[in-house]
Amino acid sequence: MSVLDALLWVAVPYVSIAIFIVGHYWRYRYDKFGWTTRSSQLYERRLLRLGSPLFHFGILVVALGHIGGLLIPKSWTEAVGISETAYHIGAVVLGTIAGVCTLGGAAILIYRRRTVGPVFSATTRNDKIMYVLLIGTIALGLGTTVLGNLTGHPHDYRETVAPWFRSIFSLQPHTALIKAAPWGFQAHVLAAWVLFAFWPFSRLVHVFSMPLGYLTRPYIVYRSREQRLGARAPRRGWENVP
Repeated sequence: MSVLDALLWVAVPYVSIAIFIVGHYWRYRYDKFGWTTRSSQLYERRLLRLGSPLFHFGILVVALGHIGGLLIPKSWTEAVGISETAYHIGAVVLGTIAGVCTLGGAAILIYRRRTVGPVFSATTRNDKIMYVLLIGTIALGLGTTVLGNLTGHPHDYRETVAPWFRSIFSLQPHTALIKAAPWGFQAHVLAAWVLFAFWPFSRLVHVFSMPLGYLTRPYIVYRSREQRLGARAPRRGWENVP
């Protein structure tokens, strides 16, 4: 293993994972009020209603596809009766659709940020860096997949990138596996590690903000001050409280 290989395929992943975990803890501990998407819906809604659902649908499918493809070994899917051909076709079709939706939604959102004055004024340098890293990572992955299939030489990442990725978490990184992958996959992987390292310090932290409290909190009941509202008498249990 050369020094460059150790740096790119061993040091970079572990440093990125450490920054991702510690950075989120620090952000939540010391910047709770900044843990937000900084929504700009108040400034413009028409383009947001189109671009936001398209982007979020695409990125969700992309994330689920990567989780399944990287963490689930090929032998497991074959054991349940999913052939490699069927898996490959499904992954390419869904991945391409999700990637196009993600990039299309992102293009609409970026156009909105650039052309709507108040939204552009609220865009920070941090947001611009986040957009470059996020879209660059997605574009590299989508481009590599589409190009490989168009040329008739698709690369089976589940034999190189996926086992190397799993070996990182077993603390025995096999750099030879990732080095066997085409340069497009390597660039996509490196861009993803940089994105993960930047993640805790951007608006992307809102991914981990799930309003689970809404499921258990009591209902908020609004009552009129009038003694009688409408033509019907109030139902039992809904009488006005003086």
